[in-house]
Amino acid sequence: MSEARLALGVWGEDQAVNYLSKQGMKIVERNFRTPVGEIDIIARGKSVLAFIEVKTRRSTVLGTPQEAVGQRKQRQIVRTAQWYLQNNKNSKLQPRFDVVAILCQSDGTAQITHLPDAFSIS
Repeated sequence: MSEARLALGVWGEDQAVNYLSKQGMKIVERNFRTPVGEIDIIARGKSVLAFIEVKTRRSTVLGTPQEAVGQRKQRQIVRTAQWYLQNNKNSKLQPRFDVVAILCQSDGTAQITHLPDAFSIS
């Protein structure tokens, strides 16, 4: 992966963290890695523990950022979340799977689309 693409991803995750924090969510983990996969952000809300995939794009030529979270990626996130929950039994919050789509505008700002409960375990 190119340096520019990595930098865009980090920028997008920073935008997502700022957005989620302003929505009242507490960031629990960033770039949580396990033997079974990685989750960009884990955040707590009032009654939920959100496992969040962040997708950042510069344009929609190849589709929207959220369209890049396909079934394969969803299964990997679910497996990673299950690993997290098995190893963090103190969490009594309802798990939820969100996608935060970031579109980098030409002026350097972010257009953010938050999709709570974007997919489920089934």
